[in-house]
Amino acid sequence: MRSPLSDKSGSPEQPTRLEVELETRDLSVYYGSHLAVKQVSLKIPKNHITAFIGPSGCGKSTILRCFNRMNDLIPGARVEGSVIFHGKNIYDPDVDPSEVRRRVGLVFQKPNPFPKSVYDNIAFGPRINGYQGDLDELVERALRQAVLWDEVKDKLRMSALSLSGGQQQRLCIARTLAIQPEVILMDEPCASLDPISTLRIEELLKELGRRYTIIIVTHNMQQAARVSDFTAFFNTELDERGIRYGRMVEFDRTEKIFNSPANRETEEYVSGRFG
Repeated sequence: MRSPLSDKSGSPEQPTRLEVELETRDLSVYYGSHLAVKQVSLKIPKNHITAFIGPSGCGKSTILRCFNRMNDLIPGARVEGSVIFHGKNIYDPDVDPSEVRRRVGLVFQKPNPFPKSVYDNIAFGPRINGYQGDLDELVERALRQAVLWDEVKDKLRMSALSLSGGQQQRLCIARTLAIQPEVILMDEPCASLDPISTLRIEELLKELGRRYTIIIVTHNMQQAARVSDFTAFFNTELDERGIRYGRMVEFDRTEKIFNSPANRETEEYVSGRFG
């Protein structure tokens, strides 16, 4: 049984019967002096799919990148608050960002295979992490998990750039799976794909959601409704100077967000009245 995550006021309440994989506490992100997203507190349930929805500029991707410290790579970016993973704030000074990124993988909006063979794309991460097992077996397992093995098993030495867009995106997912992460982040993974490839990715997400904690950013509300178990709705707001920043409005089971949201802003967005 999946418990709701919001009370009647629309403020995030925490799952009481679900194991939590990641938790943010008053998480704010700045780019230089600009506040990009303000004080997000939520708990991501383990082995479920959580979708982040909302209009452009509301902080969805910014918060997503906080979960594996990718914002560290942006000059001037600064994080306040905490992200708790296995009882530890991943922003503590003694935490190695590389280890965080190994355990929390990220799939980008546009497929970005390396200019290497299909095999070497999958093997790259395990090799640099010192994998000592059977690499052939690991490559095959990752490709099977990404439902790509049957399509590329005779093309393993071919350039990954020769694959179709949908195949390249599944290859990038397989590349992430090969390093055996605990969490998979996906930033608009279907934005550049055709409808058939999008359907395959969505089917893959449903399968992977049984074994991994997945967080997906999407502008496609129908996609969020189809694939996710929980949904966080983000929106923008103006500060006292008239400068826009992002904030989380509501977080709950996807069914509740789309059918009976607690917050009027959420209802207006999912019904298509703004955004």
